[in-house]
Amino acid sequence: MAFDGRSNKLRRKEAIGMDELVSQFVRDMKLVSGLNRQRVADIWNQISGAGKYTLSTVYEKGVLTCFISSSLVRNQLYFQRDVLVHKMNECLAADELFENAADGSPAIKTLVLK
Repeated sequence: MAFDGRSNKLRRKEAIGMDELVSQFVRDMKLVSGLNRQRVADIWNQISGAGKYTLSTVYEKGVLTCFISSSLVRNQLYFQRDVLVHKMNECLAADELFENAADGSPAIKTLVLK
């Protein structure tokens, strides 16, 4: 319900679902980029299994840079880059909170391991 100032009465509005309301709130408060970075970091830890060896992750413009503390783990992940990128893009496409680019390109284009 909304207050109609002209007639001093409440008028009814269409009901909005919580899923639409939350996504509208995220867009209006400009939280999309921060939420996307957090979702990518969570998906990285889940898919790669290298969460305890990952010092930090940086996600900008489709490039995911991961700083790995163990050279052995980094070397093994290096050979699995294409598979990891594919699996992470699948998970991010299915994630309701992640907003993809408008052109439909994959969320993660390149994985850099340091």
